[in-house]
Amino acid sequence: MSDEKTVNLYGRIFIRGNILTLTGLHIGGAQTAMSIGGVDNPIIRDSLTGKPYIPGSSLRGKMRSLWEKTTGAIQNRSIGKDVKIHICREDVDYRQCSVCQIYGVPGEMPFSSPTRLVVRDAFLSDESADELKAARTDLPYAEVKWEAAIDRVTSAATPRQIERVPAGTVFTGFEMVFSIYEEGDLDRFTHVIEAMQLLEDDYLGGAGSRGGGKIQFQNVQIKARSTRTSAGYGQEDNWPGKVATISELLQQRQSVREWAKQAVPLQSFSL
Repeated sequence: MSDEKTVNLYGRIFIRGNILTLTGLHIGGAQTAMSIGGVDNPIIRDSLTGKPYIPGSSLRGKMRSLWEKTTGAIQNRSIGKDVKIHICREDVDYRQCSVCQIYGVPGEMPFSSPTRLVVRDAFLSDESADELKAARTDLPYAEVKWEAAIDRVTSAATPRQIERVPAGTVFTGFEMVFSIYEEGDLDRFTHVIEAMQLLEDDYLGGAGSRGGGKIQFQNVQIKARSTRTSAGYGQEDNWPGKVATISELLQQRQSVREWAKQAVPLQSFSL
């Protein structure tokens, strides 16, 4: 029996917009000699501009984690000390698993297929950068939050510092790219929107249980490109709906699915 298989990319759906921090955001970066003031827990910054940004890996990783919890996926793959994620081990399980279909499995798996979801980095908006400069924050584009670990018996305190992007900061140009390889991907795309809502209701980065990391997706737009239409892949098709929140977008998931089915037709086209 031949082990050859065909992969058909029918098109891609794009989710674009901004991210607003509703509480202080801490996504950890490496401590370096350039860390001003020697703060205990620095944030990640763009190496060229020194401005904070939100890595796509942080967004994608948290969305995967939340979707694993939502679907009750078994944590069976170690990716570091005391860190496990879900990875399907058999083809029959993979075919039914929205986690692995959306977020991928290691390439060495014999049943692996291309990852559906790509998430880009989001960068500090020019307006927020100017506002943070004018505010003369503790550190460039960031605040320092003091915390203390308290001994439950003696009440002795150990102070510590955590660097955060202040609440009210806007990161622009976030983009999620979802590839369509089969009809089931139209339903899986709506799972991505659900994961975005789960993230809004949870937190991004560290110190979430202590108040940090609450975010909100804003100015969300959905577009598509198809490889199977006469217009060609370069033309974008805009979802005509208008929403103010991810929650409102979820209420229109059927409308989004029907639009995507038309925008990315699953049929042959002579290129």
